[in-house]
This record gives sequence, C-alpha cells and structure tokens, in this order.
Amino acid sequence: MAGLAAAFGSGAMTNPIADIEKSDVILITGSNTTENHPVLSSYVKRAVTLKGAKLIVVDPRRVPITQFATHWLRQNLGTDVAWINGMMHVIIKEKLYDEEYVDTRTVGLDELKKAVLKYTPEYVEEITGIPEDQLIAAARLYAQAPAASILYAMGITQHTTGTDNVKSLANLAMLCGNVGVPGGGVNPLRGQNNVQGACDMGALPNVYTGYQRVADPAIRLRMETAWGVETLPQHDGVPVTEIMEKAYEGTLKGMYIVGENPMVSDPDLNHAEKALENLDFLVVQDIFLTETAQMADVVFPAASFAEKEGTFVNTERKVQRVRKAVEPPGKAQEDWKIISELSRRMGYPMNYESADAIMEEIARVTPSYCGIEYDRLEQDGIHWPCPTTDHPGTPCLHMDMFTCGLGVFHAIEYIPPAEITNEEYPLFLTTGRVLYQYHTGSMTMKSPGLNELAPECFVEISADNADDYGVRDGDVLKISSKRGEIKAKAKLSDMAVKGSVFIPFHYAQAAANRLTNAALDPTAKIPEYKVCAVRIEKQGGDDK
Repeated sequence: MAGLAAAFGSGAMTNPIADIEKSDVILITGSNTTENHPVLSSYVKRAVTLKGAKLIVVDPRRVPITQFATHWLRQNLGTDVAWINGMMHVIIKEKLYDEEYVDTRTVGLDELKKAVLKYTPEYVEEITGIPEDQLIAAARLYAQAPAASILYAMGITQHTTGTDNVKSLANLAMLCGNVGVPGGGVNPLRGQNNVQGACDMGALPNVYTGYQRVADPAIRLRMETAWGVETLPQHDGVPVTEIMEKAYEGTLKGMYIVGENPMVSDPDLNHAEKALENLDFLVVQDIFLTETAQMADVVFPAASFAEKEGTFVNTERKVQRVRKAVEPPGKAQEDWKIISELSRRMGYPMNYESADAIMEEIARVTPSYCGIEYDRLEQDGIHWPCPTTDHPGTPCLHMDMFTCGLGVFHAIEYIPPAEITNEEYPLFLTTGRVLYQYHTGSMTMKSPGLNELAPECFVEISADNADDYGVRDGDVLKISSKRGEIKAKAKLSDMAVKGSVFIPFHYAQAAANRLTNAALDPTAKIPEYKVCAVRIEKQGGDDK
C-alpha cells in the first residue's frame, strides 16, 4: 500500500506496544494473544480491566483472550476479507467514518464504497457465520472509538489471501482515522524473536537493508559502492516458500539454512522432506541438532542469544542491544563470524572486528537506521526510522502524513480458501501454538518442566464433533488430509467450535504440517497454514 508501505510492507507495528493501554477499543484478530504473546497480552488485559478499554476479538476459536472481550465474533476459517468488508459497509452506511481524516489523508474511498456495498450484514453472515447483529455492534464500537488499535498475527497472514486480509485491516483503520494516532494503528505481532530485525536487514528476496528495493538501480549502485563490488543482482531473488519447490524439482542443488527447522515448520512436510533429500548439498547452522540439521551434510554450531553481542529488533520496530553473558560451548561461534569466515574462504573477505563494526555499516547503508549507534542503545532501544544521531526515533508512524503521501484504499473482494471441506474431508483444520512450547520445540522441548506441562500433540475438538464421531477425551485419532496423516490424542475443549479442529504445530512426532496446504498467497508467498480440509478416524486399542 502506498501510504503504509514502511510499516505493513515490513510487517511492523505502526504504534509502540505501550500505546495499547492508550486505546479506547482494541480489535484482535488472528491472534491467540495470551498464548503466543503472553507479555504483550498483559497490556491488553490492563487496558480492559484497569483503563476501561473495550475489546473486540474475531477468531474461529474461543481463545483465552475472549474472556476479556465485549464482543467475540466467531468467523468461519478463511473469511476475513468478508467480515472486514462487512464492518466497513456498516460504518459507511451509518456515516460513522472519519470524514475529515479520509478527505485530507487518503484516496480511493469511492472505489472502496463500491466494493463493500454488497457486503451487507446479512450477506456477510452467509459467508462468515457471524450473526449480523454482532457484526453491526462491533462495527459501531470500533468506529465510534476516539482511538482504536488493531492487533493481528499469523491467523490473518497465513492464508492464500493473507495480503488481502492485511490490506483490508488497513482500509478499516484508515476509514476511521486510526492510523498515525496514539492508541491506534495497525499492529502485527511477530511470530518469532528478531523476525523483524531479520527482515530489516534484508533477509528477504527483493530488498536490501531497510526495505530498499533490489530492482532500483540507484539503490543498487549505492550498495555496490559500499561493498566494493562491481555488479549486484538486478532482479529479485526467490522467496523461501518457492525455494523448497525448486529443490523438489531438482533445479536448486544446494541450500544453507540458518536458525530454521523447516522439517517441522514447513507446510506439506512430506513434500518438504523429499525436497531436502533431493539436494546435492545441505548446510544447517543452528544451536541444536534439529530435525533439519539431522539431514544436513554439514552442520555449523552457532552461539545462542546469551553467547553473543549484537542487536535484536522487536515487533514494535525497537532496536535493542543483546549482550554476551557466557562464552559459547565447544566450537560454537557467533553467526556473523561463521558467515564472515565462509565468505572469506569463498573469495570475498568480510573483515569485521566486532558486532559494533557491523552495526556501523548497517547505519551507513540503511536510511531508516542512520542515527542508530551502539552508544545510543546503552540504556534503552530506539524505534526506527531514526535518520540522524540526534533523532529520538519514531515510536508511532504516520503521525502527520503517510510515508508516501496519501494513504490508498484498496477495493478487495472476498476469495474462499484454496481448500474447502468435502465428503471425504469434512472438517476444517487450523494450526497454531500452545503457551508452554515454542515454534518447533528445538529449545523448549529440552526443558522437563515445559514438557510436563505440554508433553505431546493433541487434536482439539468440540463436544459436538466428538459426539458425532463417538470420540472421548484422550482417544487416539488418525487425522488425514490429501497430503498426509498423523496420530494424536483427542482433547475435548470449549475453545473448539463445531466443524473445525485445531492441532499445535510444535511436535515433530505428530507434525501438523504433514497435513497443511502449501498453497501460497500470490503476493507475499506465505503458505495457507491456517485452513485445510481433513478427516478424523478413531483408532482402536492397539493404537493407543
């Protein structure tokens, strides 16, 4: 989006975390906040219980944060564009939007009005299952708030329509004047530590640091000069989700994986496993011998966060120091040292003396980081953009104007998920996390205490569906999709809603991603982890 590219393009929060407690209304969607972001969720709870904020939660599961909600809207999986358009239909029809803000700071309202005209509450209920009176009440509450914040996570992005979902939320926020105001904003919650920093540093196929486009000749010339090379690539690279397919096809022969465990985290794991097996050469750099590292030809032992110097960037764009507390064990080294030495042996010296020296280069080649120096990070972090060394940083984006001028409304139509239920696969599956395990469990599953609290995979199922299938709590189920099957124990829960089951993706022994669909969002290239069709079958006593 033209006006919001700096924040939304990078997946960064427009507002700082502390702003949540300044919000009059908080809209959470696609986020099991208390389990995925337990620290940040405390800001939401305080805003509601101590400061009078109202909470709207839109989620297909009765996640714990709904206990604090004024409204919980339960949408059918993969129907987010429809309910967002429905809310905007109500807001426009009842003239609840911020006319002055829209007139002075945005363009494209007429096209948006035409697009949402058919998304009446009645029509939206047919698509989403959200009762029309609930949709209307939530729309009015959001629109009439002096400052309303939107929080979302991978329940919004991990769809074939993930980009459309995010643009729709941006439409809603701009329509009500909630971008560039304290307590407002569109605020994605990152799924792993330093995902934000990795993206900021150009760990994407189409940008250098600070989201500077690879295809821009002026930017490319500046980077060539800074790095002392004659020719950098003129075209975008390949997204990580397409790299695996190229490995499967045999057109990509080698892969270097740093700090990721795709043998648990990738969709359609059977396909991913075949892709990795098809490589001529696989290198993995990690702190533990993960499921992926066990397949590697070479493993580089890396240092953990507590064993190195550097910076991390959190979900609110805040650059913060991390300091070495202990020495790395054995032959483990900091990631930058491993990469620099590998580069030297391949013919391009990277002669850095320290992480501080690397930070100096980052500031030199990255406009949004120009003013961020180690000395300034000694006591507290700094929010980018920070263009000069006397600039305080930018906690809240777009305060006076959008980065590229006017914010652009996008007219977006609802598109169903890539895979829907049928007679053979009659249930929807969605995946996610539990509080006591983290990502692929390479760290948390080495903790006996956490394993005692969350020892194994499970299938969360509603009492209604359990009755339909004759399933009791603790029964072993076989869950199958078009791509594979796993076995896990049934967990009857009032968090589940009839027609859908939930499986956490952490557990390699019963990896949910053997079931999930690798269909991609055409723009962001993110797989549709959050919705696929499955069937369940109760297993006999020998399977328990």
